[in-house]
Amino acid sequence: MSEPVAELYSLLIPLMERRLMVPRACVAEVIGFSEPDANSSDFEWYLGGIHWDGRLVPVISFEGCCGDPIPGAGRRSRLVIFHATSGELSSRFFAIVSQGFPQLVRVSPGVLSTEPDDKKNEHLPILCQLKMINEYPLVPDLEKLEKMILEAEES
Repeated sequence: MSEPVAELYSLLIPLMERRLMVPRACVAEVIGFSEPDANSSDFEWYLGGIHWDGRLVPVISFEGCCGDPIPGAGRRSRLVIFHATSGELSSRFFAIVSQGFPQLVRVSPGVLSTEPDDKKNEHLPILCQLKMINEYPLVPDLEKLEKMILEAEES
């Protein structure tokens, strides 16, 4: 019988005013920011697409998905390419704009706890908010983001 995993490699992804925390395995690659192709969607948070690994990958603003102002890209901005797990996105990937380079962290139960669900809202792509030492990162609902992207692509 195998022992339970004591640590999980995760990425802290910097946004404008907060951070996202995701398991490292969800991320395919982090690349330099390049301006997405024109957005033909009715949704402002759907920024368009970029060509990556021989495919057109949708690019979104997480802040915009949450109804917050969409920050402009700066010289430190990056694109975090996520694996799409639903199987419904034709590209099999999507990208979130990051306001800096994600930080690799090892997370263990001793440094991590959940916070009250102040940020939880059925309309937002947020699973929960965590407390990790002095940080309060959000855990994004990647499935909900994929559904939002599909809706934006169909509009």
